[in-house]
Amino acid sequence: MNIPDYKNRTGIVVMVLFFFSILSACGIASRTAGPPGSGNTISYGAGTSHTLNNIQNQLYRAHEEWEGTPYILGGASRSGVDCSSFIQIVFNQYFDMNLPRHTSEQIRVGNGVRRNATRPGDLIFFRTSRSGLHVGIAVNGHEFLHASTSSGVMISSMNERYWASRFLGVRRVF
Repeated sequence: MNIPDYKNRTGIVVMVLFFFSILSACGIASRTAGPPGSGNTISYGAGTSHTLNNIQNQLYRAHEEWEGTPYILGGASRSGVDCSSFIQIVFNQYFDMNLPRHTSEQIRVGNGVRRNATRPGDLIFFRTSRSGLHVGIAVNGHEFLHASTSSGVMISSMNERYWASRFLGVRRVF
């Protein structure tokens, strides 16, 4: 009697599901890169709009005000902050937008965007371990603002080997 090897079959199914969940989580981008019109003004909330330049300036302001704040898992203040809390705080204080608290929820907000279409204000996601996610905010096409576990709040380059090898996806929330 030939008994099927369900253990191997289950492993394959789990791997296939994992693969598809990664594709959906990283936000396979729609073909449109931004809002209709000039592409330089973004509207959100109750009729509020900002230019890309204004968004970038606000992000640099947030960096200046929060730079060096240490990373503390679960932290949500200038005495210590984690990556997803920092993202939530920046969007709330600098853009009057409410985002979810946790990275696993933030990765579902907005629309997926291709990496080469990243613009200021986009959320940038990284897979830092098998189950760990990290999030930052794009300040331009290759740099992002985030709360780093090693250096606290800082700006890093997506082109750095560490980040480039862990890149997961981009989400546009504006």
